[in-house]
Amino acid sequence: MIEFFSANTPNGKKISIMLEEIGYDYKVVKIDLDQKQQFSKNFKKISPFSKIPVIIDHKNNKTVFESGAILIYLAEQSGKFYNQKDRTEINQWLMAQVGYVGPMLGQHHQFHHYNPGKSKFGEERFFKISERIYVELNDRLSNSKFLAGNDYTIADIGTFPWIARHEWHDIGLKKFKNLARWYSEISERDAVKRGFKFMNKEEFPPKP
Repeated sequence: MIEFFSANTPNGKKISIMLEEIGYDYKVVKIDLDQKQQFSKNFKKISPFSKIPVIIDHKNNKTVFESGAILIYLAEQSGKFYNQKDRTEINQWLMAQVGYVGPMLGQHHQFHHYNPGKSKFGEERFFKISERIYVELNDRLSNSKFLAGNDYTIADIGTFPWIARHEWHDIGLKKFKNLARWYSEISERDAVKRGFKFMNKEEFPPKP
């Protein structure tokens, strides 16, 4: 059984979707970020940087932090969504999400959604970067069914929850037909629907 420490964020949804996709039993332990529970001594023992998500795989006595590392671990354990022949391609797009797509869209959330009006520079900078991310993903998906090729992989699972916040970005998917096609296809997967509402039973992926 997997013990899954998280909050209802895109990084959290990556892992809940993956757990649903591979059919593993898991128990959610909610970490209340508003109450600063991520900084507790007990949580810091399993997450050195006080970040969610974290999993404890009790079957293998293994603790894994960092969402990208967790996706790779679960993919390797289950043998799913991480084809050996495509691993370089998958790793590239997963690392792009972990190091660029997620952090930049996250900064856009901070300036544009959570703290509007506090920094014109921050709002404009991260809006432009976010818009460029949409363009770049749309370009990639113009000649590839999924991010790492023809197969649905952990690169898609990692990226999808961030694009699912497209309503927050004031960019929209309507003018990005390839990205919208990719998003629509993934949002209809049963495991994605289940994983998306792991903390809120009424939550579903927003329509494109």
